[in-house]
Amino acid sequence: MSNGPKSHHVVPSSGGGWNVKRGGASRASAHFDTKQEAINRGREISRNQGTELRIHKLDGKIGSCDSHGNDPCPPKDKK
Repeated sequence: MSNGPKSHHVVPSSGGGWNVKRGGASRASAHFDTKQEAINRGREISRNQGTELRIHKLDGKIGSCDSHGNDPCPPKDKK
């Protein structure tokens, strides 16, 4: 998993609330009071830009991921 520009992250803000950040960026692209608002916006941005969305827990660790881009391991077609 990469933290490069092909990912977006929902992370807790040091001042309270939640931020949406592009991988590797030092500044947030959006700030929200609730985690769910940040997830909704992060998912929208991630879908538009074809990136991986990583949703962090309050302790900063990644809790879940959503892939909206070129998945390196796409599921095989069933025949």
